[in-house]
Amino acid sequence: MKILVVRFRQMGDAILATPLLSTLRQNFPDAEIDFVLNERIAPLFEGHPAISHIITFTDQERHAFFTYTGKVWRTVHQTHYDAIIDMRSTVNTMLFALFSLRSKWRIGIKKPYTWGIFNYRFEGCEDDESMIDHNLKLGQPLSTQKGEWTSDRNLSLSITEKEKLDFQQYMQQQGIDFSRPVLLVGVTAKLVHKTWSEDKMIETLRRLIETYPQWQLIFNYAPGREAENARRIYEQLGCPPNVMMDVEAKSPRLLAAMAANCTAYFGNEGGARHIVHAMGRPSLVICSPGASKTTWLPQDTDIQAIGIDAASYDLITVDKVWPELQRFCEAITK
Repeated sequence: MKILVVRFRQMGDAILATPLLSTLRQNFPDAEIDFVLNERIAPLFEGHPAISHIITFTDQERHAFFTYTGKVWRTVHQTHYDAIIDMRSTVNTMLFALFSLRSKWRIGIKKPYTWGIFNYRFEGCEDDESMIDHNLKLGQPLSTQKGEWTSDRNLSLSITEKEKLDFQQYMQQQGIDFSRPVLLVGVTAKLVHKTWSEDKMIETLRRLIETYPQWQLIFNYAPGREAENARRIYEQLGCPPNVMMDVEAKSPRLLAAMAANCTAYFGNEGGARHIVHAMGRPSLVICSPGASKTTWLPQDTDIQAIGIDAASYDLITVDKVWPELQRFCEAITK
């Protein structure tokens, strides 16, 4: 069995695809399972036991029609796949199935232009449907090949013990005391419309620092605007000594190693939270308006994932978030 799973887009979306990959591996232990990703996030998935090969596309390749089309053609003709699972099913991604019409299983999403390309089509993720449930449905057509079909619902990444230990030593060099809790904090986000009010974040963190002085906080942010926002929040908090601004993960893989050495995560919902979850750490997040916590936060795994959502950020007040954060911290402390 040769299976191609196509999952472009962002880091969090790709991590949410890992239950599907692990499920395919469980049911077809000898299969060749290839995973198509954006190049910049591909290193995060290196060494994953469910993935045979990672096939990457650069941003430049994806936005150059002839370059992209040629690479898709070569991908599906160098390896004649039995199954192609297109998790996005856009005009661009469906070329993988279009160029491989002899594949027995061509699985994608119901859209007006996908009729005739995919021979198994599913509705897009419904409101308040778990994204894990939605993604796992895409593997169901292959279940006819198995007498008994098992599913793996866990988000997973394969970070080595050496990577975790190396980052732990780096954190200690930066002043982290592992006898005390370490909270990774998503104080900002890449997109403005996915970022909770800065003033509300500052007030919430001020209460947290005053109430739990033993907790050490690491701000998670990307270079550029996010770094500026995080530094401004740090300064408005008065540069507290238990906020470690100099502990940095300079790649998604290093972020996973750091998450493995943290106690928990709090902040804006996004890709970093999914990394934290995959590394087995609990989280409490503020979801952006229109993003359902039921969809994006796994609720049936052993890892606690609490979300606060509403139709508008105006409805997510400090007084709504702070009691949840207190309960979260108290439970972890106990």
